[in-house]
Amino acid sequence: MNNKEFKIHNDNCLEVLKEYPDNYFDAIVSDPPYGLSKQPKIEEVLNHWLNDKEYTHKSKGFMGKEWDSFVPSPFIWKECFRVLKEGGHLIAFAGTRTQDLMAISLRLGGFEVRDMGAWLYGSGFPKSHNISKAIDKKQGNEREVFGLKKHARDGDVSNQNWTKKNYTKESSYTNSSGNNLDTRSTSPDGIKWEGWGTALKPALEPFTIARKPFKGNVADNVLKNGTGAINIDACRIETNDNLNGGTYSKKPKDQYKSQVPKNGINKEFIQPDGRFPANVLHDGSQPIIDILDEKTKYFYCPKASKSDRNEGLDSFEDKIGGSLEGGNDKRNGKDKPQLKLTKNHHPTVKPTDLMAYLCRLITPKGGKILDPFCGSGSTGKAAIREGFSFVGIDLSEEYCEIAKARIEHEIKKKG
Repeated sequence: MNNKEFKIHNDNCLEVLKEYPDNYFDAIVSDPPYGLSKQPKIEEVLNHWLNDKEYTHKSKGFMGKEWDSFVPSPFIWKECFRVLKEGGHLIAFAGTRTQDLMAISLRLGGFEVRDMGAWLYGSGFPKSHNISKAIDKKQGNEREVFGLKKHARDGDVSNQNWTKKNYTKESSYTNSSGNNLDTRSTSPDGIKWEGWGTALKPALEPFTIARKPFKGNVADNVLKNGTGAINIDACRIETNDNLNGGTYSKKPKDQYKSQVPKNGINKEFIQPDGRFPANVLHDGSQPIIDILDEKTKYFYCPKASKSDRNEGLDSFEDKIGGSLEGGNDKRNGKDKPQLKLTKNHHPTVKPTDLMAYLCRLITPKGGKILDPFCGSGSTGKAAIREGFSFVGIDLSEEYCEIAKARIEHEIKKKG
């Protein structure tokens, strides 16, 4: 494959990968299924994996998607291992509560884990279970209503002229509007457990950086296969700070570009292009900036924008899907996190800039990238943007069509 070439396979990745020879790809960058379903019995999982048996998890995963029921098995990673060049790197995202399983599966697939990274963001949607409310529901207790939640809009409640005087009990409302009310318990057990929940607000997605082992040293492998190292300079973080170190690091960059005295001897220092890349990335949102002090120390990339998600999809129909939002979606009489109408209705679209950064980090110039779980094609779009060729695989015909259109649009943009 040449640069700007890509191939999307609509099939099971285990079957497709058999078509490719050993040591074919230079890198693997993927956002595979997280397995955000009912927790498995780890003994049963490991018993299957350690005895070369496939483990089948019967619960559905994120947003009821069957394809997200469990993390990829070692059988899949073994096949990825085979088609990856010796020394080739792999980056695989995971959920916070399934990162351990993803890493174990990768290790059993033959990979050596080199690091773990995290993409931080400030716009996660809490999915905590209100313990006090659950107790009141179980005991049949009424809860006192004292206001509307911040996200409630006109028409969200059964009476638009809502007042405390008119409605003081949650039972005064229809089920479809109950989640828009701020309530508090009046029962002894409910009061005792007011403010308790079951989960933290999600603010990061971890990813594993792994490598296929090789014989000899890394220098020899780089010369032989072009793999084994990561592209530090291509992923440095731009800054105006002086990076020479020592006492001079406190002075502005333009005051000490060269001729920095060291140990009493004038010695020329070449200023690095930017800060050394870290294993923390973030979305540039203010809550994260406040925590990290300043964004110039880390690569930052916001969540996928509407234009990024839907670029190249003008001819596609809008469908319900996309990322979780605040508010309530009342279809089928149920209160759920709200979804939007969008052309790219894949529920977990990664931003192209983020995937481009990771592709650039681990892929040699002009290399071939594999994504065995390509979804709507963010990795493929990023690979083409960075001058790499790409092979993506996905079980969903709909997502494969979206991926093709997004990648083809990127190729047209590059000319």
